[in-house]
Amino acid sequence: MKPSRSAARVLVIDHTAELSGGEVALSRLLEAVDRERYDVRVLLLADGPFAARLSAQGIPVAVLSGSSRLTRIGRAEAASSPIALLANAIRTLALVPRISAAIRGAGAQLVVANTLKAAVLSSIAAPLAGRRWVWHLHDRIARDYLPPALVFGLRALARWAPRLVVANSEATRATLPRLHDDRVIVAYPGVAVPPAEAPLRTPPSVPLFGLLGRIAPTKGQLEFLRAAALLVAGHPGIRFSVIGDALFNDGRFADEIRAMPAALGIDDCVMFTGWLDDPTSAIQGLTALVHASPIAEPFGQVIVEAMFAGVPVIGTDAGGVREILNADGAVEPIGRGVTRTAFGLLVAPHDPAALATAMAWMAEHEPEREAMAGRARVSAAERFDIRVSASRTNQAWTRALGAPGRARRSAIVDTDRKYDAGEM
Repeated sequence: MKPSRSAARVLVIDHTAELSGGEVALSRLLEAVDRERYDVRVLLLADGPFAARLSAQGIPVAVLSGSSRLTRIGRAEAASSPIALLANAIRTLALVPRISAAIRGAGAQLVVANTLKAAVLSSIAAPLAGRRWVWHLHDRIARDYLPPALVFGLRALARWAPRLVVANSEATRATLPRLHDDRVIVAYPGVAVPPAEAPLRTPPSVPLFGLLGRIAPTKGQLEFLRAAALLVAGHPGIRFSVIGDALFNDGRFADEIRAMPAALGIDDCVMFTGWLDDPTSAIQGLTALVHASPIAEPFGQVIVEAMFAGVPVIGTDAGGVREILNADGAVEPIGRGVTRTAFGLLVAPHDPAALATAMAWMAEHEPEREAMAGRARVSAAERFDIRVSASRTNQAWTRALGAPGRARRSAIVDTDRKYDAGEM
């Protein structure tokens, strides 16, 4: 469906073209956004799979080639020292005039920053272009998640710069303690609800536990494999799958993870799939999906995907994961560091023994785990429907565009002209 000619033009800025969590969430959101009200374009600072995916969805995409160092540098590296922080700031500021020109050239009435780096850039470029901007926040701004210097700076940025912050969970919103409630909206990253007639999966005859996501120190592959080594001693035949691979600058860590099964003596029951174009069938083939992040995550889209698929879930008892799996607050301890909720099992962070206990419970309690998965599927449809996410986002964008200060389409230069990288 093409946007209405009366739709407000929105330019989303993202610094990466990798398909990480925030990019997957944006892709799904733009499928459901109200095209009668919003004409959305995307500006990326690198080319890659995300650009191809958006183009396939019919979303106009432009790539503003920037410093590869800026688009690839990690958060910890960016703030590792005062010199590193200054160097990264200089590289960032060098792109601001070009981004500001791109905002004007795209005819944008509202700018949306989809990453932390995009927010820093938009905080300068959008005002220079005379536009308001909204921050779609996919990261907890906390010291257990980001370097202290970035926490201080990003909290100040959130408080003073954007018109609104759209947080991906209450856990993320809680990391902005000084941001007034009227300047933040929580919109969970949603998923398209499967048709009612969609068949339920058949549990595997041999227990198979899988962890899906990019391989990184914060994503739990280390804890998952250590838990697997503890579990196989008493449960021979159980298998484990690591689904995904490294992105950004985590290649060396991924190599260490791939070497772990042999070192732990479990290489005959662990498989690495790499990235899958569509991991749905891999998720459906699991006894349970495991989320093992050692630190509190902002959300957990893969958990929601498993819930929709009717697959039982084990998740870390912290951050947005607790919010997903413990919506009603009722828990039952079933072992040290393991609690049972209506929708899944929660385990203490950074505790392979607790994770092994949780996987053993799932393997041994098929009727209970499948009933749990059924309840979780119903809950996901009620709370994480992409249409609900789009509605909340529509509210945020409408508020941000509200008078005074709304740009009028008649004041935007040639908004119907072709929008591509060559014109920036």
